[in-house]
Amino acid sequence: MTDENDRKPEGSGDDDTYVIEDSGSSVDEIEHEMELAAQQAVDAVGTGADGGAVTDETLRAENRELRDRVLRTMADYENFRKRAEREKQDFFRYALAGTMKDLLPVLDNFERALEHSEEDDDFHKGVSLIYKQLAEALQKAGLRAITESNVKFDPNIHEAVVREENSSVPSHTVVDVLQKGYFLNDRLLRPALVKVAVGGPEGDVAS
Repeated sequence: MTDENDRKPEGSGDDDTYVIEDSGSSVDEIEHEMELAAQQAVDAVGTGADGGAVTDETLRAENRELRDRVLRTMADYENFRKRAEREKQDFFRYALAGTMKDLLPVLDNFERALEHSEEDDDFHKGVSLIYKQLAEALQKAGLRAITESNVKFDPNIHEAVVREENSSVPSHTVVDVLQKGYFLNDRLLRPALVKVAVGGPEGDVAS
């Protein structure tokens, strides 16, 4: 079950309260602890902890022990409930990650089609409308594009595929995004493929 150090009493005496921390106990363990505490409460009515006659001091000591055990059990259950709620929320936030990843090449192809068509013709207008509708629907589901250039290269969200000698900007500046990267909420789905400048002065990129 829970280690004694998982909860430290604040204050002193019979009114000690326990700080709830994540214990990782399962439902079965919590139920077993509650049954054990209840049984010990019944046993304490007739005998002391050592099997002898009950005294006031014995009852008070056993009452404190049972109270502490119940508090820990309640804390374990509350931690389990909160952990389950977090896991459920994470599931709903990222359940579409696989589907979103499969749709990224579709977005890429829409953008290529738009780049290679005349803006005034009907084909471009139709493709642009469909692309806009699809992109807005995915954005509502949590998809967010990585499109910024003229920023410092970040290996956590960028993948450098081209290095360009350029002394006019600080070294390791992203000068062009060759393929967009994407987040789903706060989770990276795909890094952005970028062109990075080298050979310039070291330092932060000017904003």
